[in-house]
Amino acid sequence: MSFEGAKYLWMNGEIKPWAEGTLHVASHVLHYGSGIFEGIRCYDTDDGPAIFRLKPHLDRFYASGIPYKLQIPYSPEQLESAMCELIARNGLTDCYIRPIAYYGYGKLGVYPRGLPVDVAIMVWKWGAYLGEEGLKKGVRIKFVSVTKLHQSMMPTTAKASGNYLNSMLAVSEAMEEGYDEGVLINRDGNISEGSGENLFVIRDGMIHTNDENSSILLGITRDTAIQLARDLGYKVEIGVLKPEDLLSCDEAFFTGTAAEITPIRQVDDHVIGAGEPGPITTELQNLFFSVVRGKEPRYRDWLTPVQVAQPAGS
Repeated sequence: MSFEGAKYLWMNGEIKPWAEGTLHVASHVLHYGSGIFEGIRCYDTDDGPAIFRLKPHLDRFYASGIPYKLQIPYSPEQLESAMCELIARNGLTDCYIRPIAYYGYGKLGVYPRGLPVDVAIMVWKWGAYLGEEGLKKGVRIKFVSVTKLHQSMMPTTAKASGNYLNSMLAVSEAMEEGYDEGVLINRDGNISEGSGENLFVIRDGMIHTNDENSSILLGITRDTAIQLARDLGYKVEIGVLKPEDLLSCDEAFFTGTAAEITPIRQVDDHVIGAGEPGPITTELQNLFFSVVRGKEPRYRDWLTPVQVAQPAGS
């Protein structure tokens, strides 16, 4: 991944050149992973670029800070304005948006009381997270040996920086063995999620996914897929997913802001269905991309328009 199109970023209330997005080596977040972040996408539509489901992403961003007593010193309106300005300043239409808030420089005791909370926003062009071919033909994944951290250990519904060390181990194992992604099993022996995606399986026309008791992040794209599937008339069951559910299903797919809706065609040495995206996955994926491109009036309220004209003096 390169940071294509990234000329400017927003940091603590100011637009700065990309190269100035730095922090001190003694910053608390660097030593303890004490940050929270979001992944958001902006899509080009016939009416110009629009940010997809910005409000629930911002809601989760603020909620992620609560268990860590990390208070974001900016309002949601300020962050929304900053994102729009930043997209415009970078001259982008389709792009990925990464806001992050973290405990900064001041002291290095583990207890962060009194430390400043720094906030930054980055935007850049980022294509299909699991590859364009994976998006079209499906990805190969494996069950990894890494156990998903349990919600009693760390709040898994918070999108916290430190949680992703668990994910890094999982995806590293999978990719080093020639797969596109890994699936983590939780301590109860059930499926949790991918390293950065929620997981769905389809069997006999019914769609199944798991809930927060499976130590998952409650993904915004997961919620989108559930709503779209139900609007298409499919029944979606939310509960426990066992490894055998994935191995015996007719279709399977990942959801995530970066991954969007990506079909799964193989798990370990087991081929899912016909080894290609199934009809329900394809229907759901097609609707999803139609929605994010503003072509479905019913879902227009999920889009926040961005003014792309360059600000004066830029």
